[in-house]
Amino acid sequence: MTHIVLDSIPFVLDLEQLHQRLHIQKGSPSAVDLAGEAQAIGRPKALYQPFPIEIKSPSEVILHGITLTSRILRVNLDSAELAYPFIATCGIELETWSNKIEDFLVRFWADAIKEQALNCAFCALEQHMSTHPNLGHTSMMNPGSLEDWPLTQQRPLFAILGDPQALIGVQLSDSCLMIPNKSVSGICFPTNASFESCQLCPRENCQNRRAPYDESLFSTRYQMTS
Repeated sequence: MTHIVLDSIPFVLDLEQLHQRLHIQKGSPSAVDLAGEAQAIGRPKALYQPFPIEIKSPSEVILHGITLTSRILRVNLDSAELAYPFIATCGIELETWSNKIEDFLVRFWADAIKEQALNCAFCALEQHMSTHPNLGHTSMMNPGSLEDWPLTQQRPLFAILGDPQALIGVQLSDSCLMIPNKSVSGICFPTNASFESCQLCPRENCQNRRAPYDESLFSTRYQMTS
């Protein structure tokens, strides 16, 4: 199996959404000019590769000879034969462009533009994955979304995918944050039971919450029995 690199993803900014998100008057010359610059250079990208799940111990999964440590991930992959590690990004072109912006407010606008580019990359990734035969319904997990699978697990995930920096321009900082900052990584997997990390996260008032917290889920599905 070879890497699947998506590097010709169309990037079309939704200016109306951008204006609403940033509370900018529609047709603002500065925002229109910034959007035009970004759209001219933006190249969102994505990378993924299906891997057979080689070995599963109670809290470990091995893909491509590399160990990922997470009890929750291991249980989620219990009935799967293949796992799909992935990275999607706004692209190094927009990262370099935004880093040259000195004005704090304009840089904030640029970050919102980069989020739209990341969304383009992620949508293209999902669409391409959906073409795989027999994949069916899927869920995903992202390193750092739960204490059980911390951000440091980015390192083995990147190692599984080879050289993401060479392939799509994404690298890890010493603290395991991704560069470009508007990037997302994780593992997609087929499942009959829908899963969101939010179901296991008790944090209140999270604006990114995608599912309600289920207080009993960990003990009923993921807790190891003696």
